Amino acid sequence: MSHWIDDFPGAVTVCDLRGIILEMNEKAAEQYRQYGGKELVGKDLFDCHAEQSRGKLASLLESGERNVYTTESDGIRKLIYQAPWYRNSQRCGLVELVLEIPFDMPHFVR
Repeated sequence: MSHWIDDFPGAVTVCDLRGIILEMNEKAAEQYRQYGGKELVGKDLFDCHAEQSRGKLASLLESGERNVYTTESDGIRKLIYQAPWYRNSQRCGLVELVLEIPFDMPHFVR
């Protein structure tokens, strides 16, 4: 992974089309520490998710669609953005960005 992403304040996790975790930055390793942190690199994402999530993950990997939503846990609101990544115009897997967002975040229509 490029060095700038190591200290990026959001969690970045990258997997291939089979769901194998290829890379994760420090924030992602911290976020998933209880599941193994950096030891998850090389592991199957399907093993890290409940059945309902596995179905969604399989659908995203097959279709190339994106999945965007927000969550709230322990008083922290997060934006989850899962989208395909490409190399030489070929879809190669998914990248997941997890960004903490404020509750009173402004919204602009331009």
